[in-house]
Amino acid sequence: MSKKIAGIIAVFLMASAGWMILGSSISVRTSQQDDRLRQAVGELWGTPLQQRAPDTYVLVERPATEEKWDEVKKAWVKHTCVDKHAIPVIQSRVRLDIHLDQRRKGLLWYSTYRVKFAGKYVFQNTTGRPDDVEILFAFPAPNGIYDDFVFTVDDAATPFERVGGDKVLARVPTEVEARHTLSVAYVSQGLDTFTYRFADGIGEVRDFSLVMTTDFDGFDFPGNTMSPTVKNRKADGWELAWTYKNLISGNGIGLQMPKKINPGPMAARISFFAPVSLGFFFFLIFIVCVLKRVDVHPMNYFFLAAAFFAFHLLLAYLVDHISIHAAFAICSAVSLFLVVSYMRLVVGTRFAFVETALSQLVYLVGFSYAFFFEGFTGLAVTVGAIVTLFVVMQLTARIDWSAR
Repeated sequence: MSKKIAGIIAVFLMASAGWMILGSSISVRTSQQDDRLRQAVGELWGTPLQQRAPDTYVLVERPATEEKWDEVKKAWVKHTCVDKHAIPVIQSRVRLDIHLDQRRKGLLWYSTYRVKFAGKYVFQNTTGRPDDVEILFAFPAPNGIYDDFVFTVDDAATPFERVGGDKVLARVPTEVEARHTLSVAYVSQGLDTFTYRFADGIGEVRDFSLVMTTDFDGFDFPGNTMSPTVKNRKADGWELAWTYKNLISGNGIGLQMPKKINPGPMAARISFFAPVSLGFFFFLIFIVCVLKRVDVHPMNYFFLAAAFFAFHLLLAYLVDHISIHAAFAICSAVSLFLVVSYMRLVVGTRFAFVETALSQLVYLVGFSYAFFFEGFTGLAVTVGAIVTLFVVMQLTARIDWSAR
């Protein structure tokens, strides 16, 4: 008996080493694909977008006391300094419509989306004199695509110039205490997250409202962002609203797009967990064989482990071509067929279809499928382990182990 147990342990350790190698190879292959494909997806669909509120300010010249070397005059001359005075935005109305359009590349799904942005900002000249107000609007990504771009002041088309490749600058003449409305809109596309920031750091907003609509659920909110003040369920998604009267905050407003199950990481996790499934399976089959006085050689356990390994090996390469759910179903059927057809010849039809097949369904198929339910995998395995322990304890309570 001790030699048989030692042989079974040797088979288990050999299979475990194979699964560690398989899981590592899947992880490396997935990581290499992600490094290459994420850049390709970014070139096609853009990167995570972060939109800042526009800056409004006036430039005031003042004489400077310090001198500056003039290369033309070859002398030190006094120069004029230009100070930037911020003009307050007294009202902000922002509208975002986000449409999820996830794309798959290789072993990974990417959460790509389309966004329709529309913002209206009311600013007021509080300098006490007529001035030219400069409006600086920064796009959320320097290499993005912005269709249907609208940039108007008081509903009139306003000329602007490009600054630094990712900003536009416009100058608007204003009277004392005059109010003007800046309207900005575009349609773009991005990846993973969309974030709206009030400023670079801590910013102040007055009479602020941002309404975001989605055609999906399962989203989250990124770190350093605020939860919505109002959430309303819609037919095909959500309407989220952030409303503030007078807010000072260093956090922004953002949305993390939902993610599909990534085939590569999922297949790797299932492979790394496979020794647990095989350990439970071997343990229960061994106990049943002892109870029924069935002689199963360690070499038979070796072929059972190989049939288990076939499930994960096939899954690792099948998920490249079909959905992970379909691949999981095919791999489960193949592994079950290998085990049941083999054990039918080794110990008989009833043992193969009842004890063996049911054990494989629970420990291989059931435990592996638990990974599809994020957050419940550990609980499912724990419940399965406790039930297994209870069943085995009840079956073996009256066995004279010294005699066996």
